[in-house]
Amino acid sequence: MAYETLLTAREDGVLTVTLNRPERLNAFTATMMNEWLRLCDEIDADDDVRAVIVTGAGRGFCAGADLEGGGDTFDSGGAAVKQVPRDGGGRVTLRLFELRKPLIAAVNGPAVGVGATMTLPMDMRIASEAARFGFVFARRGLVPEACSSWFLPRVVGISRAMEWVMSGRVFPAAEALEGGLVSRVVPADELLPAARALAREVVENTSAVSLALSRQLLWKMLGADHPMEAHKIDSRCIHYMGASADVREGVQSFLEKRAPRFTMKVSADLPDFYPWWDERSFS
Repeated sequence: MAYETLLTAREDGVLTVTLNRPERLNAFTATMMNEWLRLCDEIDADDDVRAVIVTGAGRGFCAGADLEGGGDTFDSGGAAVKQVPRDGGGRVTLRLFELRKPLIAAVNGPAVGVGATMTLPMDMRIASEAARFGFVFARRGLVPEACSSWFLPRVVGISRAMEWVMSGRVFPAAEALEGGLVSRVVPADELLPAARALAREVVENTSAVSLALSRQLLWKMLGADHPMEAHKIDSRCIHYMGASADVREGVQSFLEKRAPRFTMKVSADLPDFYPWWDERSFS
């Protein structure tokens, strides 16, 4: 895995991805977008990657879109363009949303604009005391991007989402914690150890296939209009996993009071109804 804007390091089933443009506070570019999309495909295909940590190089997490191009940075042609181009940040967040592995954001410094919104489809977010967050779009004449109008209210609630978007202000990690954007705030030197401890708990104790299914069950049900929708699909998942080698191992290891040795692979052992959200019927 060699990239221009991303660094990757693997240890004991945990892949750490570092946004790597420290001279620009890891600002987001088209190159970073394309590399994220390629990396996600590689992560999903690699059964040795069980959990992913995302952090930033240097003193920032991600300062948002790179504004080096000046006032024309976001100009894609307006009315002259017949087909509206897709938002690059949204392409990344949608791909992260579909990822089959758990994602942990370790926010080490400023996370502004797309630097904040790219963390929203991640499953766990922890922050350094040095972290700062900002949904600054209205202060730049823009609107929330990267699907954040869907993600942010679901993560923190509509009132807090509106406050942060309408003011466009940058706020400290303590406010992010109080508002539910992150689950914990730790001293800077404890951030990556804390993220790695979370990742190790995943790697050492859980079934990869169970987590791939569980991740999508929880995310996809955020948009369901009735609990029956959850009942339909979790019944299918329980039926499938209930006859699987991983469930037998999970129960047996519990009874024998030992660590489990799960063998099922995300690349090969997901049920044939996955991805179920593409289906229109339940049978």
